[in-house]
Amino acid sequence: MARSLIRIWIDKAGAGQLDQDVAAADLLVAYEAKIAALERLVGQQALELTFLKAARKKTPLPASAPTSARTGPTVSPSSGGAR
Repeated sequence: MARSLIRIWIDKAGAGQLDQDVAAADLLVAYEAKIAALERLVGQQALELTFLKAARKKTPLPASAPTSARTGPTVSPSSGGAR
């Protein structure tokens, strides 16, 4: 088995196919690093969401509080028409 694998590698090296394998392996390493970084980010965001949900449960909003994500000053009626 090992001898046949070595012969396959020798044949691939002679045909220049090992370069493609090395490039594919490098690409795979880069993708794995990016996946690991994204998994860490997802984990961090999940922790933040858990924290925010727990904090919201501990401090209930008053009944008069707006439930919309859009908040700000109330609109005041104009004192006259636009001129």
